Amino acid sequence: MSKFIFVTGGVVSGLGKGITAASLGRLLKCRGLKIASQKLDPYMNVDPGTMSPFQHGEVFVTEDGAETDLDLGHYERFIDENLTKYSNMTSGRVYWNVLNKERQGEYLGQTVQIIPHVTNEIKDFILKNAEVSGADVSIVEVGGTIGDIESQPFLEAIRQLALEVGRRNCLFIHVCLVPYISGSDEFKSKPTQHSVKELMAVGIHPDIIVARCDEEIPLDIRRKISLFCNVAEDCVINNTTCKSLYEVPLMLHAQNMDGVVCRDLGLDCAGGNKHYPELAAWSKMVETIHARQGEIQVALVGKYVKLHDSYLSIVESLNHASFVVGKNIKIKWVDSDSVTDETAPEIFADCSGIILPGGFGHRGVEGMVSACRYARTHKLPYFGICLGMQIAVIEFARSVLGYADANSREFDEMCEHPVIDLMKNQEGVIKGGTMRLGSYPCKVTPGSILEKAYTSCHAELVSASTDDCLVITERHRHRYEFNNDFRPQMQEAGLTISGTSPDGTLVEAVEVAGQFHVGVQFHPEFKSRPNNAGPLFVEFLKACNG
Repeated sequence: MSKFIFVTGGVVSGLGKGITAASLGRLLKCRGLKIASQKLDPYMNVDPGTMSPFQHGEVFVTEDGAETDLDLGHYERFIDENLTKYSNMTSGRVYWNVLNKERQGEYLGQTVQIIPHVTNEIKDFILKNAEVSGADVSIVEVGGTIGDIESQPFLEAIRQLALEVGRRNCLFIHVCLVPYISGSDEFKSKPTQHSVKELMAVGIHPDIIVARCDEEIPLDIRRKISLFCNVAEDCVINNTTCKSLYEVPLMLHAQNMDGVVCRDLGLDCAGGNKHYPELAAWSKMVETIHARQGEIQVALVGKYVKLHDSYLSIVESLNHASFVVGKNIKIKWVDSDSVTDETAPEIFADCSGIILPGGFGHRGVEGMVSACRYARTHKLPYFGICLGMQIAVIEFARSVLGYADANSREFDEMCEHPVIDLMKNQEGVIKGGTMRLGSYPCKVTPGSILEKAYTSCHAELVSASTDDCLVITERHRHRYEFNNDFRPQMQEAGLTISGTSPDGTLVEAVEVAGQFHVGVQFHPEFKSRPNNAGPLFVEFLKACNG
């Protein structure tokens, strides 16, 4: 049976519950345990798939095609495990499931209530994730903060579950703020005390308190928190701001947080050795991060750059690649609306490359086309992802083939040259039903940049070799495809089709010969890891580095 760790937060949001949960997962995995991660989100949307990137940030897509919270990206990057549709649940999904069961008569005429029906649905979901994953330890983060009305059913559910599985089999970690008042040079523990009081009021007593502060919290303050919140002194963990996210596991380990967790859950792993090899490898990676010298500046041209979390996985993937290249990465955030053929030279004059990520809707598209054109004509390394690939195709059709109106059917339904279009079997399907979501195979063209990148990558991305062609698997989140009606003209004009579906019907990647000008329909950022950087991001930065 799995052990369960529940991570809650108090005082304010954005304290780093997700990073804490992910870091603990990495530490426990280093001890030889199989880890599963899960996020319970209190908002009423069924999933984040239709939420604005300006409000929610990026939508992270799992192998099996679930659209999930961005925290799942942190989990995957830290624990290096592929999560599933059972790894993220919202209040909307909970109520959706309950109401559907009621309509189908599964409750046999019972009065449907928050307790037990909603809480049972949540508990079943938590247990299902643990069962499907086969994890030794399942780490469950509850979104929001203590006191939020939306979170109450989740808190009640985990309280009940702890009772059912036994307190020896579960652990509660509470992440809360310890403010530092610079004017009086004081750390204030009262917000943490009040937050714990709120948590205890719903029947949950924290076993470990993770105190979040930009500065190291003095011992006397930690002892005060221990005394007033009724936890052992070694269960008050200081979580300070680190230069890199990937230092956090080491910071927590230095305070023996993983040891405390194993002790309190009765887990006998890694023989109590505080210097196990897997952790040493992580430490060496962090040393590599700090050893970077110099800087590469790339422009990220997007529709949602006002909220950087909209491109969180891309940012992290660029960081991962920078660890390999040995130089720091600096991102110049460029709103695609600001780019024209006239402004492009000034905007990109100080950039070594351009990356163009995914997005939906027509806003900012023409600016993206201008950015792509500038990159191609000036041989500036260009990496287009999802929409970025489609933009590369549109720009090529306009500038090289002379199709001035070339566009995607998504942006111009009446254009004569829809080089990006819905497939025939997608036409007439309601919005959402046409999305390609999750992992799909891609056959790589020999001699392409794509082949060069993936030949040297970690083996998890390579699924097979067919007819001397590499076959890779990457995740997708898109609706429109390369229009095969224009494939012959594109290829004759010099556009290389460097990746297709195994049957050759879907174009998955394109390149322009003689330069790093690559577009991929998939999202390689979702599978990049700090210790196994996404191969295309590595090749992109190498090209930017000259």
